[in-house]
Amino acid sequence: MNFHTYIKAVGTGKKHNRDMSEDESYDAMMQMLAQDIFPEQTSAFLLGWRIKVETIDEFRGCLKALQTDMQKTEVPNSIEIGYPYDGKVKNPYLFSLIAKILEPTGLHLIVSGDELQPSKCGITTKEICTSIDLDQNLHFFDRSKYAPKLSALSEIRTRLGLRTGLNTVEKLLNPAESKYALIGTFHKPFVEKYAKIFGDQYEKLFIVQGNEGTPEIFSKCKYWVYENDVITEHYLNPADFGVTYQKSWDGITLEESLEAIQNPSDELFKLAKFNAAFYLLLAGRVNSIEEGWESL
Repeated sequence: MNFHTYIKAVGTGKKHNRDMSEDESYDAMMQMLAQDIFPEQTSAFLLGWRIKVETIDEFRGCLKALQTDMQKTEVPNSIEIGYPYDGKVKNPYLFSLIAKILEPTGLHLIVSGDELQPSKCGITTKEICTSIDLDQNLHFFDRSKYAPKLSALSEIRTRLGLRTGLNTVEKLLNPAESKYALIGTFHKPFVEKYAKIFGDQYEKLFIVQGNEGTPEIFSKCKYWVYENDVITEHYLNPADFGVTYQKSWDGITLEESLEAIQNPSDELFKLAKFNAAFYLLLAGRVNSIEEGWESL
């Protein structure tokens, strides 16, 4: 379909905007990936789509297009960790420490990354993973290699400078064909949305109110389990396990983040252990956080 039709669907105001079907969203995304249209058209669509408010069908069509245009490499016994692509600002990433703790269990962690996307100006997973030696059970998937056409839209998105629907759907593309996934959220209304967008890709999906919108647990929070088309709500508090980590940065630099994870304090390591126990629960290795904590 002519791409102008999709711009009209999302960019003509409240009276004339309309929701797109899954097939239309798929076609629009495929045209953007192929860059058969002008960059200005891509920017106009992404901005209008965000303002209109995206629907589940639109997200699913977009996800289908992104997965059509990517190379997958299966990693058995793996959990995909859905980090946002706009980075972390105030705290170090935990995934390398979590992987180190989990290595004896044979559980593998999947982290994807690319150049920084709008709107936060944080530290990216790619900056971390290309600056340290990764344990054998930690797999970094560089999006510029497994989804190069999506990666190529980074310049357009950076010039736009705003969050778009891509910020949501790009978090869990499942390049490793993982059975389990973990994604973070700020707000409860996103729980059902994430379940409907991503849930049928995995045997089990965990959604957590994590630090800075990531899937990492730094303090007491809620989490939700999506399994067999059912969502259940649960609570977690690291303090119940004697974890009392306090952040030390208002704005963390890459150097400070690397130092924190390469030479972790006792409290940061305990926090990583708590998250590792959570991952064991997600993968069905244990029946409770308590059991996971004791096993580590």
